[in-house]
Amino acid sequence: TSTPSSTSFSAWDYVVFTLMLVISAGIGLYFAFTGGGQRSSADFLVGGRSMTAVPVALSLTASFMSAITVLGTPVEVYQYGAIFILICFAYVLMVVVSSEIFLPIFYRLGITSTYEYLEMRYNKVIRLIGTVLFIIQTGGLKAVVWTDVFQVGIMLAGLLAVIVQSVLLQGGVSTIISDSTQGGRLNLWDFDPNPLRRHTFWTIVVGGTFLWTSVYGINQAQVQRYISCKSLFHARMALYINLVSLLAITLCAVFSGLCLYSVYKNCDPWTAGMVSAQDQLMPYLVLNILKKYPGVPGLFVASAYSGTLSTVSSSVNALAAVTITDLMRPYLSLSDKQLSWASKGMSLFYGVVCIGMAGLASLMGGMLQAAISIVGVIGGPLLGLFSLAVLFPCANSKGGLAGLLCGLALSLWVCIGAQIYHPLPENNRPLDLSTHGCNLTLPVDGLNWTIGPTERTKDDFVQKEENLDRPWLADNWYSLSYLYFCPMGTLAVIIVGLIVSVFTGGRQLKLQPGLTLSKEDLTCYKAYNALKEKITGSSGKLDLAQELEKTFGKTNLVFCDVELSAQTPKIYT
Repeated sequence: TSTPSSTSFSAWDYVVFTLMLVISAGIGLYFAFTGGGQRSSADFLVGGRSMTAVPVALSLTASFMSAITVLGTPVEVYQYGAIFILICFAYVLMVVVSSEIFLPIFYRLGITSTYEYLEMRYNKVIRLIGTVLFIIQTGGLKAVVWTDVFQVGIMLAGLLAVIVQSVLLQGGVSTIISDSTQGGRLNLWDFDPNPLRRHTFWTIVVGGTFLWTSVYGINQAQVQRYISCKSLFHARMALYINLVSLLAITLCAVFSGLCLYSVYKNCDPWTAGMVSAQDQLMPYLVLNILKKYPGVPGLFVASAYSGTLSTVSSSVNALAAVTITDLMRPYLSLSDKQLSWASKGMSLFYGVVCIGMAGLASLMGGMLQAAISIVGVIGGPLLGLFSLAVLFPCANSKGGLAGLLCGLALSLWVCIGAQIYHPLPENNRPLDLSTHGCNLTLPVDGLNWTIGPTERTKDDFVQKEENLDRPWLADNWYSLSYLYFCPMGTLAVIIVGLIVSVFTGGRQLKLQPGLTLSKEDLTCYKAYNALKEKITGSSGKLDLAQELEKTFGKTNLVFCDVELSAQTPKIYT
């Protein structure tokens, strides 16, 4: 049985939490005043392009591993199962696509804002539209990077504290796995191709790949980080090291969700009314199982705040970068020093705006799903716009603009419809929650009432929704998995953009060198050339005899002196 317990901070919890905030602020102040002399806007916005792979990799991880990861992912697993762990496959594909397709272009051009590329490839109008869309969607860079390094450590520490104590409390990892299996939480392999299902292998891997590529491949907050590296090699390594961090944090968050279910499998605090929202389940668990360790609950709350701070710091710096580069520099004659001060001023401005919006959001409630959807709704068409520019030399500005508008209209249509008509539980498939093990009495309006055994199942939600009058679009088009918002917008931009470009003279378009992806940009092509040079002599002859001698210990004379040529090879005997 479960009983209510103290759910308040101790003095040590406040000390730990405050210390985290002070250290984060101290790192920012250190680099603001002594961090290598950020005299120019380039120093402030891209770290003077002198960063190395490891700190940038951790910063890439922290930038979009927010409080949603620390608080939301465990609750997702608690309610819907551990199938969300398949997002790890999407991370792998995302890193490969980002490092091979988008990174070489942005790094070669040496740009500060990704939207500078849109003007080079299309025109100024599309650049401004891209900048505005990013601002809707969404210290100097060195300060942000090193602050993120600290904060990603705090996030991991908080999650690990929950895991270790839960394992000890439940009697071992095997107990947690057994409870999760019996509760249906280990629902990993669901290959249902139905696009209306909220989470399947296909929606998570395919939709997640597009979604996270729109973040790591073209989002200003992330691109600004890896182009701050001192070489293309360091930038690529930063992305791959970041992959390891992403996998580690996701695995910890998913296992924390299994721990959460194991502890509360017989007494769901949300159904029992101990918490008013599911987002409060993880803090509630921490205060229940870690309260005897002074400062540890404060560490977990600090980890959630660290995730939020890292995301906000990234967004604020990126917003300042695109505002200065795309909206001010082209129209105002400012010195580099003036631009640097303007960058810091814009960072302060956007920080104040974020604080104001946070206060407004606290009054609105229920906006989490809408906020997550915005990433796909805006990021999908932007990913399509950049993909069209990078991969298709025939794409012109008319095609890019037409595709972007169509992609945005399509994404917004389905997203707004999904907010009005929520998908049926038969597509979401929430798992059963129970209060059969609860035995507690709570005071309500001066009276005492006792919670009896109850169970919240998906059938309860289905019956409630079936009584509503829903149009055909609500159960089909508007019920599309939210993870497909992004790929739908991306593909719409590419398809419409190519069609319009072909019919508006795109095939006669002449581009400057370096604006589109070439085979020389691909790591696999470079590896092929390196291997070819290794076994090919400087005379242009392939010394197969020497290679055979190494393998078999003797020479096969039939293959001696094979001369390489672009035409039909000649064999001399």
